[in-house]
Amino acid sequence: MSDDDFTVIRSQVKDFVRKQVVPRELEIMDTDAIPEDLRAKVRDMGLFGYAIPQEFGGLGLNLVQDVELAMELGYTSLALRSMFGTNNGIAGQVLVGFGTDEQKQQWLGRLASGEVVASFALTEPGAGSNPAGLRTKAVRDGEDWVLNGDKRWITNAPLADLFVTFARTRPADGSGAGIAVFLVPADTPGVSVGVKDRKMGQEGAWTSDVTFTDVRVPASAIIGGSEDVGYRAALTSLARGRVHIAALSVGAAQRALDESVAFAAASTQGGTPIGSFQLVQAMLADMQAGVMAGRALARDAAAMWVSGEDRRIAPSVAKLFCTEMVGKVADLAVQIHGGTGYMREVPVERIYREVRLLRLYEGTSEIQRLIIGGGLVKAAQQGR
Repeated sequence: MSDDDFTVIRSQVKDFVRKQVVPRELEIMDTDAIPEDLRAKVRDMGLFGYAIPQEFGGLGLNLVQDVELAMELGYTSLALRSMFGTNNGIAGQVLVGFGTDEQKQQWLGRLASGEVVASFALTEPGAGSNPAGLRTKAVRDGEDWVLNGDKRWITNAPLADLFVTFARTRPADGSGAGIAVFLVPADTPGVSVGVKDRKMGQEGAWTSDVTFTDVRVPASAIIGGSEDVGYRAALTSLARGRVHIAALSVGAAQRALDESVAFAAASTQGGTPIGSFQLVQAMLADMQAGVMAGRALARDAAAMWVSGEDRRIAPSVAKLFCTEMVGKVADLAVQIHGGTGYMREVPVERIYREVRLLRLYEGTSEIQRLIIGGGLVKAAQQGR
């Protein structure tokens, strides 16, 4: 997509977020759901497929453009982005990057239109940020595969029409990790979705456990038509998603900063605006520095992804810094608001709870540090 066309789309999304979603954040929080009229508007705007190629009905945004959009979406309840995030991100990109032509034709158009909601079924009770610990099994039975296993905290599972499901087909060996990815429609016999999880925050973003009991799918359900595509698909999709999460963090941090500046300028102690106090100004300064640094880093990591310069270390650096940064910014925002910031109807209280999850999913901060540090040492040993 051209820069001019994207500028129009970004402006429309920003306007939608600020004028139609922000005023309804309390409704989203209180009902634990995205209102149907907002969902319909998102579908009409093409946001269920903004990162899906245009040939399949999507908007075809690259990661540089994706990052700019994520910063706008992060400005409001993160449940809004979560509603269509997996279609564009970790689930959809597995299909875009690794699916066969037939699989792309079958699913991508429906993902882009919002007709189908996809879930990324990777995380398990004993395997989170590291896919190598996967226990869900897929066994060949004639022309079919039979899946058995449990998945945990799967985003959009209660609404999903398609589970992009990771399963082990053999122990890891010299040929690969032995992990394949299967396209499993939600109505396949043996697929069971648990009750909605009760989480600290991100009301309206539904997650739940998913159980696969003797779930039979045809060989054509294997992503890329190969048993050995899965692990690489998982790592690649997660790395791309980390840049998106970094940008989402920047958007949330910007909102927390804006709320804090407005509060400091208007709220008084002893007749004096608290924004006149130097210690409050220092907190605002630290917040601004974090937001600006995070924005630059997310943009830089996205550019390196698109150019192919770095698709491993840079995404982890961006996610590590930006998700840690937004946690600190949110904490300072509550501090500036004082007791007001602890009240449930105040935006910074919601932000404080919502952004805590960003340091956990799509690879914890600890996993990012291992990827970064290990990658640097490996590069040095290889003489780069």
